[in-house]
Amino acid sequence: MILPRYRIAASTIGGAGKGLFLEENVAAGRIVTAPDAIDRTWRYAELTGSPELSSQLYASARWFEDRYTVSPDWPDECFINHSFDPTGLWHLGFVFALRELSAGTEITVDYRHLLPPGQEEDFIDTATGEKIIGLPWAESLALSTRALSSLLGGLPAL
Repeated sequence: MILPRYRIAASTIGGAGKGLFLEENVAAGRIVTAPDAIDRTWRYAELTGSPELSSQLYASARWFEDRYTVSPDWPDECFINHSFDPTGLWHLGFVFALRELSAGTEITVDYRHLLPPGQEEDFIDTATGEKIIGLPWAESLALSTRALSSLLGGLPAL
């Protein structure tokens, strides 16, 4: 589910097709998208081992550890594009605003958090020319947790 008002329009990222754009200002740290209607996750081996599911790998995203969702119906959240300088932080299926975002901002995330470890995306990052390669789960979780903690002003010790 996408929480702020938004629109789908031509992306500002070359070759990306359509993108998701805010229709209102969003404060840093606010949740932009949250999981809903997720009825199932699959292990990567299940995705690649099934002819039906493997044909839909383009519509998969890692949620946690070795568990992926598949969204072949292409909900509007799927129009969030990749950037190595993203406006949103992907953390366990939620997307948080990484800074104060003005209406008209395109929401982007770092796809390395959504890909299987070591999997190379079929396209490169157009801003840097770098390959987009999935991070190992532990590294992805550590990076996104640190970024979220910093974004929210750090967390008190337990």
